[in-house]
Amino acid sequence: MRPAKRIENLPPYMFARIDQLLEEKQQQGVDIINLGIGDPDRPTPEHIVEALCQAAHDPANQRYPSYYGLKRLRDTISLWFEKRFGVALHPDREILPTIGSKEGLAHVSWALINEGDWALLPNPAYTVYKTSVILAGGRPYDLPLLEENDFLVDFDSVDARTARRARLLYFNYPNNPTSAVADGAFFERAIQFAKDYDLVLCHDCAYSEITFDGYKAPSLLQFRGGKDVGIEFHSLSKTFNMTGWRIGFAVGNSELIDSLATLKTNIDSGVFNAIQHAAIAALEGPKEPTEQTCLIYQKRRDLVIETMEQIGLKAQKPRGTMFVWARVPPGFTSESFSQKLVREANVFVTPGSAFGSFGEGFIRISLTISDERLKEAMERIRLCLSAGK
Repeated sequence: MRPAKRIENLPPYMFARIDQLLEEKQQQGVDIINLGIGDPDRPTPEHIVEALCQAAHDPANQRYPSYYGLKRLRDTISLWFEKRFGVALHPDREILPTIGSKEGLAHVSWALINEGDWALLPNPAYTVYKTSVILAGGRPYDLPLLEENDFLVDFDSVDARTARRARLLYFNYPNNPTSAVADGAFFERAIQFAKDYDLVLCHDCAYSEITFDGYKAPSLLQFRGGKDVGIEFHSLSKTFNMTGWRIGFAVGNSELIDSLATLKTNIDSGVFNAIQHAAIAALEGPKEPTEQTCLIYQKRRDLVIETMEQIGLKAQKPRGTMFVWARVPPGFTSESFSQKLVREANVFVTPGSAFGSFGEGFIRISLTISDERLKEAMERIRLCLSAGK
């Protein structure tokens, strides 16, 4: 029995391979410290869990949910978005709850791309962008994120012929995996680029609330013309430590939201109502849990940056996300250095090349592990590299 060609063309999902590797090590009795996946180690705030429990006991919430999400959730998202970004969104036309932002990011390609259409994709990047374009029958075109450009998309490097053939452009700030952030001038340039070449901007804004040192991440939609050309995806996963709950939302241009909704209503049945009630509690609730999470990540970030400086690895101090993006030592590839740390330090870090060819020469270190284990991991890495000198 043979799978469909669209599946044959897909590489194995990176983090699924990581899970297999770590499981093999654990079965061997090896104490591996996993700094690979950005899955928050802190629990979901109690008031959110309680809202879920109460809603789950209501028989009305045990039936099929609305395809378009609870009206109250869409109203809550609208209020939250206006308070946070100063942007008014129509709850019925410009907001669509999703089963986590990953699902929405994947399905937007299916909703917008025709067979053979080009899509402009950052490289390195969250791998879902590329695989979703391939599944939709599109042609991915890499936009290198280079250190000399602060890991920002360089719109001037895209030739006009390629831009005219493209249907959409994915981008993501604060950025995974590089942790780069973008300012207003960048978003304004992106909007003008989209208007010049009649393409859709698809902004992955999953890390908007995980920021440090007073930095506040902007939304594409808060800039003039952003709503004309864009759709933006938000997630409750990182903001409220709700990765396993699978709840997010898309906002933006009403026609784009409608296209995504048309696809989704034909392939899924929406988010469990009790989880939607929990999302309402999260968005309406206090800011302190998220602020505390950011302070914890900031402290961990500083520890990692200090260690990188001590062992001579170059890493910029990030102002957003839960990752540190660091250069590997001379003489190593991303993969060989990651393997060295697994073999000799029992620490796993994600090779940058797993996010695309332009991630080669880097590793991504996740901050989503307890302070004690992170300290131990940094000490293991320090001793491993010191022993090699």
